[in-house]
Amino acid sequence: MLNLERLRTLDALARHGSVSAAAEGLHVTTSAVSQQMSKLEREVGQQLLAKNGRGVRLTDAGRLLADHAARILSQVELAQSDLEAQRGQVVGELRLSAFPTAARGLFPAALAALRTDHPGLRVRSCELEPEAGVAGVVRGDLDLAVVLDWYNKPMPLPDGLVKASILDDPADVAMPVGHRLADRDEVDLGDFADDEWITWGEGEFCHEWLMFTLRSKGVEPRIGHRAAETHTQLGLVAAGLGVCVAPLLGRHPMPEGVVTVPVRQRVRRHVYVVWRADADRRPSIRAAVDALRRAGEGVE
Repeated sequence: MLNLERLRTLDALARHGSVSAAAEGLHVTTSAVSQQMSKLEREVGQQLLAKNGRGVRLTDAGRLLADHAARILSQVELAQSDLEAQRGQVVGELRLSAFPTAARGLFPAALAALRTDHPGLRVRSCELEPEAGVAGVVRGDLDLAVVLDWYNKPMPLPDGLVKASILDDPADVAMPVGHRLADRDEVDLGDFADDEWITWGEGEFCHEWLMFTLRSKGVEPRIGHRAAETHTQLGLVAAGLGVCVAPLLGRHPMPEGVVTVPVRQRVRRHVYVVWRADADRRPSIRAAVDALRRAGEGVE
């Protein structure tokens, strides 16, 4: 009889590609992963891992069993989801992530409501950029991830995920109070061709959106500074070091010396939550989505 936890370890190795990454995803030690794999090899009577430089790789038998493990674990997820749905109780553990401004703007209200309304549910949360959150849901490390699209640049989602809208998040341009455009009622992103931008990290989805949008207007962006957090960006703006895009979600309180002006083309982020389709019937998923939506209604 194959042991489910050992199949879960094999599945994590196949998805993460290394013992250390699998251990991190499973929240166990690397030695625990190695021990589980050794026991699984004895159970099946075949070698599942082979040395590959300083790491390991799956053998043909390992890949074959890993494919079966993924399907078995998906069926187990479906069974657990159906049992939870039949029981109708919001209990167990729920792991979720959000990009930083959503974690700041949504999690305090949403997670507090879940604790009050469903004391039998244990929630664990973390901050992750949208791409990392989606990858965590696909791998099974997370149950839900709060992610985003921009109005003109959707983020592709893998098959097998379900999503629900949380809110549309308007974004303005933030600039120092003495900026030449600070008294405008509206601005165009192209108006800032001569300004230095304060943006997100290289390769991040929001940074790539900004580069794409400015270049579509014939503007080659001048990047002065990078910061992952909106409040760090706004602090740099307050110091007169550039301008930045400032979505409403999670940006308050605003620092002194900063003015925000709406963009004429109605720049918006679409904030939504994703989860695996095989967990769709879990009451805890539905409860978390409802709590996030209520928290989104309170964003001002």
